[in-house]
Amino acid sequence: MSTSVQVEPFTETRYGGVGRCKCSFWMAVVHDVVGLFIMMVGVFAGLVIHDLFIYAGAIMIFLSLIWWVFWYSGNIDVPPEELEDDVGIIKLKELGLGRAARPVSERFTSRIRNSFGKNGWNIGGSNRPAMEVSLSTIYNSAMAASSKGPAREPLAI
Repeated sequence: MSTSVQVEPFTETRYGGVGRCKCSFWMAVVHDVVGLFIMMVGVFAGLVIHDLFIYAGAIMIFLSLIWWVFWYSGNIDVPPEELEDDVGIIKLKELGLGRAARPVSERFTSRIRNSFGKNGWNIGGSNRPAMEVSLSTIYNSAMAASSKGPAREPLAI
Protein backbone atom coordinates (compact mmCIF):
# COMPACT_ATOMS: atom_id res chain seq x y z
CA MET A 1 0.00 0.00 0.00
CA SER A 2 1.71 3.15 -1.17
CA THR A 3 0.53 6.66 -0.57
CA SER A 4 1.54 9.41 -2.92
CA VAL A 5 2.37 12.80 -1.50
CA GLN A 6 2.20 15.79 -3.75
CA VAL A 7 4.72 18.51 -2.94
CA GLU A 8 4.24 21.95 -4.39
CA PRO A 9 7.34 23.81 -5.61
CA PHE A 10 8.54 26.73 -3.53
CA THR A 11 7.58 30.11 -4.92
CA GLU A 12 8.77 33.40 -3.51
CA THR A 13 6.20 35.87 -2.33
CA ARG A 14 6.49 39.18 -4.11
CA TYR A 15 5.86 42.21 -1.97
CA GLY A 16 4.65 45.30 -3.74
CA GLY A 17 5.23 48.86 -2.75
CA VAL A 18 7.66 49.35 0.11
CA GLY A 19 8.45 45.66 0.72
CA ARG A 20 8.13 43.51 3.79
CA CYS A 21 9.19 45.95 6.51
CA LYS A 22 6.53 48.61 6.19
CA CYS A 23 6.88 49.77 9.80
CA SER A 24 10.61 50.48 9.44
CA PHE A 25 10.00 52.29 6.17
CA TRP A 26 7.35 54.59 7.61
CA MET A 27 9.35 55.25 10.79
CA ALA A 28 12.30 56.29 8.60
CA VAL A 29 10.10 58.59 6.53
CA VAL A 30 8.54 60.15 9.65
CA HIS A 31 11.98 60.76 11.19
CA ASP A 32 13.16 62.36 7.95
CA VAL A 33 10.13 64.64 7.64
CA VAL A 34 10.12 65.69 11.31
CA GLY A 35 13.88 66.25 11.26
CA LEU A 36 13.64 68.36 8.11
CA PHE A 37 10.76 70.37 9.61
CA ILE A 38 12.68 71.04 12.84
CA MET A 39 15.76 72.04 10.86
CA MET A 40 13.79 74.43 8.64
CA VAL A 41 12.23 76.01 11.72
CA GLY A 42 15.73 76.68 12.99
CA VAL A 43 16.84 78.16 9.67
CA PHE A 44 13.84 80.31 8.75
CA ALA A 45 11.93 81.13 11.98
CA GLY A 46 14.40 83.71 13.25
CA LEU A 47 14.44 82.37 16.79
CA VAL A 48 17.14 83.15 19.33
CA ILE A 49 17.89 79.45 19.76
CA HIS A 50 17.95 78.68 16.05
CA ASP A 51 21.12 76.61 16.33
CA LEU A 52 19.38 74.21 18.74
CA PHE A 53 16.67 73.55 16.16
CA ILE A 54 19.20 73.08 13.37
CA TYR A 55 21.23 70.55 15.37
CA ALA A 56 18.11 68.74 16.65
CA GLY A 57 16.80 68.40 13.10
CA ALA A 58 20.13 67.08 11.86
CA ILE A 59 20.26 64.54 14.69
CA MET A 60 16.71 63.44 13.90
CA ILE A 61 17.61 62.91 10.23
CA PHE A 62 20.73 61.01 11.29
CA LEU A 63 18.65 58.73 13.53
CA SER A 64 16.39 57.96 10.58
CA LEU A 65 19.34 56.13 9.04
CA ILE A 66 18.83 53.39 11.63
CA TRP A 67 15.31 52.80 10.35
CA TRP A 68 16.52 52.86 6.73
CA VAL A 69 19.09 50.17 7.52
CA PHE A 70 16.38 48.04 9.21
CA TRP A 71 14.12 48.45 6.20
CA TYR A 72 16.85 47.64 3.69
CA SER A 73 18.23 44.60 5.55
CA GLY A 74 14.72 43.29 6.15
CA ASN A 75 14.01 43.31 2.44
CA ILE A 76 17.06 41.33 1.35
CA ASP A 77 15.91 38.15 -0.38
CA VAL A 78 18.12 35.08 -0.10
CA PRO A 79 17.24 32.13 -2.32
CA PRO A 80 16.53 28.87 -0.44
CA GLU A 81 19.43 27.18 -2.25
CA GLU A 82 21.88 29.49 -0.52
CA LEU A 83 20.32 28.89 2.89
CA GLU A 84 21.04 25.13 2.84
CA ASP A 85 24.45 25.53 4.45
CA ASP A 86 22.98 27.40 7.41
CA VAL A 87 20.91 24.42 8.50
CA GLY A 88 23.65 21.79 8.17
CA ILE A 89 22.87 20.34 4.76
CA ILE A 90 26.10 19.80 2.85
CA LYS A 91 25.90 20.48 -0.85
CA LEU A 92 27.20 17.69 -3.05
CA LYS A 93 29.06 20.02 -5.39
CA GLU A 94 31.19 21.41 -2.54
CA LEU A 95 33.14 18.27 -1.65
CA GLY A 96 36.67 19.69 -2.01
CA LEU A 97 38.71 21.45 0.64
CA GLY A 98 35.78 22.12 2.97
CA ARG A 99 35.02 18.43 3.34
CA ALA A 100 38.67 17.62 4.04
CA ALA A 101 39.10 20.47 6.54
CA ARG A 102 36.03 19.62 8.64
CA PRO A 103 37.42 16.41 10.26
CA VAL A 104 40.74 18.14 10.99
CA SER A 105 38.93 21.04 12.61
CA GLU A 106 36.66 18.75 14.66
CA ARG A 107 39.64 16.68 15.84
CA PHE A 108 41.54 19.83 16.84
CA THR A 109 38.63 21.33 18.77
CA SER A 110 37.87 18.03 20.51
CA ARG A 111 41.48 17.84 21.73
CA ILE A 112 41.23 21.35 23.10
CA ARG A 113 37.87 20.57 24.69
CA ASN A 114 39.18 17.35 26.24
CA SER A 115 42.30 19.07 27.63
CA PHE A 116 40.06 20.82 30.14
CA GLY A 117 39.27 18.35 32.89
CA LYS A 118 36.14 18.10 35.00
CA ASN A 119 37.67 20.47 37.55
CA GLY A 120 38.58 23.19 35.11
CA TRP A 121 42.12 23.53 33.74
CA ASN A 122 43.68 20.11 34.16
CA ILE A 123 47.26 21.01 33.33
CA GLY A 124 49.86 18.28 33.69
CA GLY A 125 47.33 15.73 34.91
CA SER A 126 47.25 17.08 38.47
CA ASN A 127 44.04 17.06 40.47
CA ARG A 128 44.46 20.50 41.94
CA PRO A 129 41.66 23.08 42.06
CA ALA A 130 40.89 25.17 39.03
CA MET A 131 42.91 28.23 40.02
CA GLU A 132 44.78 29.51 43.05
CA VAL A 133 44.79 33.19 43.86
CA SER A 134 46.78 34.60 46.74
CA LEU A 135 45.13 37.44 48.60
CA SER A 136 46.98 40.08 50.58
CA THR A 137 45.15 41.85 53.36
CA ILE A 138 46.46 44.55 55.70
CA TYR A 139 44.02 45.17 58.54
CA ASN A 140 45.68 48.15 60.19
CA SER A 141 49.11 49.73 60.42
CA ALA A 142 49.91 48.20 63.86
CA MET A 143 49.18 44.69 62.62
CA ALA A 144 51.17 45.28 59.42
CA ALA A 145 54.15 46.58 61.43
CA SER A 146 54.17 43.53 63.74
CA SER A 147 54.24 40.99 60.92
CA LYS A 148 56.92 40.72 58.26
CA GLY A 149 54.52 41.51 55.47
CA PRO A 150 50.98 41.11 54.30
CA ALA A 151 49.31 37.80 55.12
CA ARG A 152 49.00 35.56 52.07
CA GLU A 153 46.57 32.69 51.95
CA PRO A 154 45.70 30.69 48.84
CA LEU A 155 42.11 30.88 47.70
CA ALA A 156 40.72 28.17 45.44
CA ILE A 157 38.29 29.39 42.85
